[in-house]
Amino acid sequence: MGDKLLVIDEGTTSTRAMLFAPDGQCLGSESAALTQHYPSPGLVEHDAAEIWDRTFACARKMVELAGGAEAVAAIGITNQRETVVFWDKQTGEPLAPAIVWQDRRTAAWCRELKEAGHEPTVQARTGLLLDPYFSGSKIGWAMANWPQLKAAGDRLAVGTIDSWLVWKLTASGNRGGLHITDATNASRTALMAIGSGHWDDGLIELFAAPRKALPEIVDCAGDYGSTTLFGAPIPICGMAGDQQAATIGQACLTPGDTKATFGTGAFVLTQYGAHQPTSKNRLLATVAWQLGGRRAYALEGSVFVAGSLVQWLRDSLKLIATADETEGLVRSVEDNAGVYLVPALSGLGAPWWEAEARGCISGLSFTATRAHIVRAALEAMAHQANDLKTAFAADGADWKTLRVDGGMVANDWIAQDLADMLAVEVERPVFAETTALGAAMLAGVGIGLFKDLTAASAMRGSLDAFHSNLSADARQTRLDGWATAVKSVIATAH
Repeated sequence: MGDKLLVIDEGTTSTRAMLFAPDGQCLGSESAALTQHYPSPGLVEHDAAEIWDRTFACARKMVELAGGAEAVAAIGITNQRETVVFWDKQTGEPLAPAIVWQDRRTAAWCRELKEAGHEPTVQARTGLLLDPYFSGSKIGWAMANWPQLKAAGDRLAVGTIDSWLVWKLTASGNRGGLHITDATNASRTALMAIGSGHWDDGLIELFAAPRKALPEIVDCAGDYGSTTLFGAPIPICGMAGDQQAATIGQACLTPGDTKATFGTGAFVLTQYGAHQPTSKNRLLATVAWQLGGRRAYALEGSVFVAGSLVQWLRDSLKLIATADETEGLVRSVEDNAGVYLVPALSGLGAPWWEAEARGCISGLSFTATRAHIVRAALEAMAHQANDLKTAFAADGADWKTLRVDGGMVANDWIAQDLADMLAVEVERPVFAETTALGAAMLAGVGIGLFKDLTAASAMRGSLDAFHSNLSADARQTRLDGWATAVKSVIATAH
């Protein structure tokens, strides 16, 4: 057996496979874009068959780069969370579109459940809130609206992307695959009791989910089974949702350690250790990882639109040709000229949780240019982060430093703007793909290359640091303008 670690990092807009050495060196990467389907406003879907085909093709390239399956010690999987796949256990084929985490089709139902008084129970049992973001309402909606799912009977399998990929990797011939999910992904469904780590019958009934179709909940590291699709058996030994994997990849292993990932959305997690957090400020309690049946927890704030905003500026508004040109445009103007962009294109996440809010560009005048609008879009990242920091501090978990990663913070201007607006030191690892790195660390622990996550954290590598150099007055002026813009968006959502 070799010592290389193969990671499948299945995101929202793309899927990739990466090959790691045990010292953290990335030996290669292969990625493919995923088609985004928008059947109507607020609805977002993926083709699960496309996800599998493109993921498998990327992974095969990395196995070839490694020198064959025999050179790969283990596979780690990390994935977009809350997205739900429905498939046939006999054929292994999807029965319906995958409903993506950004999807808002259950907003009205979630509001009805809130008005009926169910949210306190959901929050107490799951650490989550009643919002279409989470998988439970998506599953219930699908069961009520797609008759082919009920018609499948005992053949129906339901799971998040990790479950789908493990099933496809381990299925062989007429034999079905493993139907499992790790505790981090399960904790995002609103169907798992966060304290016990088991499916909750009351929540399953509330969301009308098919109990028999759900996967078994397992640890984030261990030998789950092997895939033989690459010519020789390779064990699958690590699994975690993308934000938890990034938390591990950023070595946030001590209570109080905080990371923020700026990918398609933006997600901040503060490590809580074995203590389960409770938020009074509409943040989320979630499982950071589970090893040996024991869970470590985190407090989380979720922003729905981050990198996808830049994609929207490029593909829909045609304000930019490439994401890379945003930094030059932003630096070409001294300030935002009073322009604010609230990126509620998929509703507002934490700490507002306004599912039906919609985006807004405000403060336009004849002095505003394309560069000012792009600057307002990038400034929204730090503004949203500051809203979260305020909520975390109110819950007794203020940030001393912030460890950042994700494609957006490769932009030095964004990293510096975060430091300026948050007034804390911002650390950015030189190797920014910490989500994939966290999955590699888990796989390494699962296969025995590392004793524990502390030992595996040596893979993280060196850092860049950014420090605030913005005056308090300038900072407050921007925050005041942002607060006004957000209030107007929330007002129109009611």
